[in-house]
Amino acid sequence: MSETQDRQASGPKWWTLTAVCLGTLMLLLDITIVNVALPQIQSSLGASFSDVQWVVDAYALTLAALLLTTGSLADQFGRRRLYLIGLALFTGASVLCGAAQSPLMLELSRGAQGVGGAAMFSVSLALLATAFRGKDRGVAFGVWGALTGIAVAVGPVVGGVLVSGLSWRWIFFVNVPVGIVALVLTALRVAESREKQARRPDWAGFVTFSAALAALVYGLIESGRVGFSDAKVLACFAGSAVLLVVFVAVERRSRHPMFDLGLFRLPTFVGGDITAFAMSAGMFSMLLYLVLYLQDVLGYSALQTGVRLLVLSGGMLVASAVSGRLSVKVPIRALIGPGLALIGVGLLLMRGLGATSTWTHLIPGLVIGGVGVGLVNPPLASTAVGVVEPRRAGMASGINSTFRQVGIATGIALLGTLFANRLTSAVTELSARTPLAAHSADISTALRNGDAKTLFATTPPEQRGQLTLIARGAFTTGLNEILLVGAVTCFVAAVLAAVLIRTKDFHTEDAG
Repeated sequence: MSETQDRQASGPKWWTLTAVCLGTLMLLLDITIVNVALPQIQSSLGASFSDVQWVVDAYALTLAALLLTTGSLADQFGRRRLYLIGLALFTGASVLCGAAQSPLMLELSRGAQGVGGAAMFSVSLALLATAFRGKDRGVAFGVWGALTGIAVAVGPVVGGVLVSGLSWRWIFFVNVPVGIVALVLTALRVAESREKQARRPDWAGFVTFSAALAALVYGLIESGRVGFSDAKVLACFAGSAVLLVVFVAVERRSRHPMFDLGLFRLPTFVGGDITAFAMSAGMFSMLLYLVLYLQDVLGYSALQTGVRLLVLSGGMLVASAVSGRLSVKVPIRALIGPGLALIGVGLLLMRGLGATSTWTHLIPGLVIGGVGVGLVNPPLASTAVGVVEPRRAGMASGINSTFRQVGIATGIALLGTLFANRLTSAVTELSARTPLAAHSADISTALRNGDAKTLFATTPPEQRGQLTLIARGAFTTGLNEILLVGAVTCFVAAVLAAVLIRTKDFHTEDAG
């Protein structure tokens, strides 16, 4: 009702769907495709363990911080315009990522990708909602939703093919032709739309929220290197807490807040945000460490790793199809709560790894975890927007997506710290009373930094068998610990979701 369309572009609505799908495919592939390339990036650029964490978190942080702000800018200045800016920035940043000659350059370029990704992601559904009406809108959303599932499923394999066949740089360069086509289509065929009564961006909220999140993640990642008691780490945590308090105060006083705190009075909305955070922190953050295990410890190539992760993707795709149909017949809580519990069970089933374990030990957990994610994802989308009136649906959806990205950013940081600390202590324990005891610090550093090959090359041949057992035993000990943390996170969230998500909170849509 409040939207006007400035028909500056011509062409049927299906061109809009094509342009949005191309951008979304590029955006989502870049989230999943990077994981299988991280060991090669680590060795190629001489990156440390914290550098690898930042390659993922720099993207997740900027995406989380900017989703709601770019959505407000798009309502004010034009969704097509912001989508074009996001596409151009994402494509250009992809070139910089592929050309990176140092970990810092890659991390900064990934942050720029996140800025472009936030602009694209925040307006994708709004562009479709503007272009389509009635039954066609359902078809368009269905195609877009199916594409997101496919992108998540095939991402690891596509990444594996590019890394194994060319190099890790091509996981970024491949975005360039896709981005150019999407830019041309959007410029020529997508109509402009904006909101008549668009609210100005909440810059004070954006600054305080972004700074609080960055300080928290930085502190968590640094704690893995210097410990939780380090003065700099404690200062980061304290600063983050203060900034979060300031953020809440700013939002309460703002006439147009970035986060409408009133939404958090709705139990179902809170349950949906807890679900989004826990699923990302518990399962999706774990993928980084599973990839490092498959490649650095078991020695699989990027392609072999991607193929093995299809076990997880397959469970997700099958369960998503079933869940999508069930979500209109059964209460949402009957899917989300059990789905989170299944993710927790899957993570527990992956535990028990040892020095002699093979990748097949992971299969039951990957399948069950994938089914759990598939059960949660479709109803979670409706939970985010179904409890608010249509005029607040964009903010509600944006907040839920923000919680997903915050879950990934903080999950990777915290799990990485726990993993690094447990790995170090396990190396010390396993190497005690062996000729390698004096080198335990070097061994743990090499394992964290993906430099095991150099370590083995400099170890006397008669000690390499023992080193293999120590390395595998320590790595799996650390992995077992964070799998438990991820499982507990999902179990707690499952209980909270079952309690908080209520059918009576959902708005009844009119048929028109």
